[in-house]
Amino acid sequence: MRRSRIWSPGRGAPVRRALTTLVATGVALLVAAGCAAPAPVDPGPPPVPAAPVTADLTRADVDAWLDGLLPAALERSGIAGAAVAVVHDGEVLTARGFGHAGSAPVDPDRTLFRVGSVSKVVTATAVLQQVEQGRIDLDADVRQYLDFALPLRFDPPVTMRHLLTHTAGFEERVRGLIVHGEESPDLRTALVEDPPEQVFAPGTTPGYSNYGYALAGYVVERVTGTPFDEQVRRAVLEPAGMSSSTFAQPLPAELRDRLSAGYLSTDGPPMPFETVGVAPAGSLTASATDMARFVRALLDEPGAGSLLAPRTAELMRSPGLGPDTLGTFAQGPRMTLGMFDESRNGRQVLGHGGDTTQFHSHLQVYPAERTGVFVSLNSTGRGGIDTLEIRRALLDGFADRYFPAGGDPAPPVTGADAAAVAGTYESTRASYSTFLSALGLVGQTEVTARPDGTLLVTPGPGSAQPVGYRAIRPAVWQEIGGQRVLTTRTTGDRVTGIGFESAFTLQRTGPFRDASIAVPVLAASVVTLLVGLLAWPAGALLRRRGMPARASLGRADRILHLLTRFAAGCALVALAGWTAVVSLVSGLAEVPVPLLHGLQAAQWIALNGTLVAAAAVVTAVRGGAGRWQVGGRIGLLLGLAGVAWIAIAFGLLSSSVGY
Repeated sequence: MRRSRIWSPGRGAPVRRALTTLVATGVALLVAAGCAAPAPVDPGPPPVPAAPVTADLTRADVDAWLDGLLPAALERSGIAGAAVAVVHDGEVLTARGFGHAGSAPVDPDRTLFRVGSVSKVVTATAVLQQVEQGRIDLDADVRQYLDFALPLRFDPPVTMRHLLTHTAGFEERVRGLIVHGEESPDLRTALVEDPPEQVFAPGTTPGYSNYGYALAGYVVERVTGTPFDEQVRRAVLEPAGMSSSTFAQPLPAELRDRLSAGYLSTDGPPMPFETVGVAPAGSLTASATDMARFVRALLDEPGAGSLLAPRTAELMRSPGLGPDTLGTFAQGPRMTLGMFDESRNGRQVLGHGGDTTQFHSHLQVYPAERTGVFVSLNSTGRGGIDTLEIRRALLDGFADRYFPAGGDPAPPVTGADAAAVAGTYESTRASYSTFLSALGLVGQTEVTARPDGTLLVTPGPGSAQPVGYRAIRPAVWQEIGGQRVLTTRTTGDRVTGIGFESAFTLQRTGPFRDASIAVPVLAASVVTLLVGLLAWPAGALLRRRGMPARASLGRADRILHLLTRFAAGCALVALAGWTAVVSLVSGLAEVPVPLLHGLQAAQWIALNGTLVAAAAVVTAVRGGAGRWQVGGRIGLLLGLAGVAWIAIAFGLLSSSVGY
């Protein structure tokens, strides 16, 4: 789940003013997007690793380390508060609060945080309890548990195993994911209304899906006959001793005053309560010490409250799918039934992150070391990736301090074909059937083969900077100077996909969706259409001042040229409108459906205007128009054709208003 902003249409503003604002904003953004990006900086050779030094995993050492890390990081990033809990050897080693939660300091026992998608680990636990009891079959068609039709395009059928490993094949949808205000969303309604399309065959392509986990939670509700939040309270939260935790929305009266205020940053006021529309995917509210109790229960520590039988707990900690469906993606990190493989320093580490608009959390467990870490922040920070960097510094720093790597890194593979991997890729966590497909214009990853046989990935996975990778096994590449791993999928002799995290993969773009080509074409089209439209009043003004009139080409030609200009205006309005809408929706804001229909209509007018513009060029040539007249019409034709290409390739002509 990602951050969002609140947006609501202004009231009483004239339509003309609104459209003018959209055009100005959209054109500025589109032209800016076409500017050349700075050349990526080569990260160079890997650093020489220092000899590992293990600190004592004691409360005193962890507290001192946290004191040296978090307060300064929160102050620097504009984050109001944080809570951290560490479990080791069956005990809560430490639980700390930093900064403030609004009117009071953060208290790890009392202050509640919205943990976002960390909720999915609890949801998976609730599912596996029903697997234990024989109510759910991990490998049965999930539709047998539902009371509504689930539109699917591929065989084999979607199973609970697919839902828990993010491999059901659903595209991304964000409408209603998070809304601001204390509502009580209906889970079934959220699932039935405007479901996402299935765009990949089940089990083959990891693609993170909030919808998939909401569906898994609804199956729990169906087989138990109990509302999801109530079932989880009885079967997971209470047995684990999590008395300050709930999936309920809004919060129960006894917990409401304990919720931390949430902020975009300390520079602004607290934000309203966030309601998660697909509750099983991210609506858990909990304290840091409650999450520590959950970690103890996951690790099956004595006295922690038994949640799963040992065999089921081991199943939850094991990869959920193998190479029979994932292919070479199975050589990299794989999802378990509910958690990401975040192994580090040669040790198994399982975890899950979670982000709402205000709260940012992460949970990790070390099964063999009987250790776990939980961190939550109540602000997004001033920078785009502040919370990501703080969480990474804390979690990676914890692993490197207390469980460092041993031994030498794997030698690189000689003869690896970096050129076969090079190209442009897009995330599989994307919308394919709606206008949100246009996010592909700004969210692509460029992979470059370097002369030494390594890869440069821009931006690197989980990073805003370019990252270098070297081959360590066939189809497996490791971060230079780091531990992240990429895996490649090959179709024929061509690499078509890259796996980079347990539930995230990239797929190669086609030439029509390559942003390095599409963005300059779009920018040139916008400029051409603007010039063509502005030339009309400019020419009329010059003629009034004595410039010879253009040759008259007849009434039919005048109508064609007028319609061409109208289509050009519609194209600019549509592009500016989509730019504003995509920006709002990517921040999880709601957009009025009539506005979407209006933009769709304008986009179709612009598309049809390409044919009209072609006819206008023909009549101008046949009528003996001057070179400037013909050139201007050709410019409008090319501008409309460029916009038509973008509209077709990036979903702007989709009939769906879902997102």
